[in-house]
Amino acid sequence: AAGAAGAAGATGAASAKPYTKESAEAGAAGGLATGQDAMTRSEEHLRVGTERFETGRARLLKYVVTEEVEQSVPVRHEEVRIEREPITEANRAEAMSGPQISEDAYEVVLHDERPVVETEAVPVERIRLVTEEHVDQETVRGTVRKERIEVEGIDDSTA
Repeated sequence: AAGAAGAAGATGAASAKPYTKESAEAGAAGGLATGQDAMTRSEEHLRVGTERFETGRARLLKYVVTEEVEQSVPVRHEEVRIEREPITEANRAEAMSGPQISEDAYEVVLHDERPVVETEAVPVERIRLVTEEHVDQETVRGTVRKERIEVEGIDDSTA
């Protein structure tokens, strides 16, 4: 709108007519205060501001991926080994504490370990989107119109 108004003002200034009594009377009716010999001079002022508009979007997406993981874990197992101990005078009393001759059984339970795998969800990181505002300086230019008032037909030699 300012560009169109500037173009209209430029053509109006180029087609200025010399002062005549008729143009003065037309000016009095079309913009001069009635009964006064005065004009109001106006200017356009450039008002510069900013507007906010969307330039893009960012979002966080969470998805699941799988990966193979290897860990080494020690695994124990029990084995049976037979130990034979000869009877001596030192251990004879302990060896003779049971029945003389009889049938008997002695059982040992063997144990093994095997790896057990469990998964547990553990929070490791918190991620958020944060906007940061940066201020840059931009120079804007615009054309403004100004009215000029000239006086014609006055002799300045009396002043």
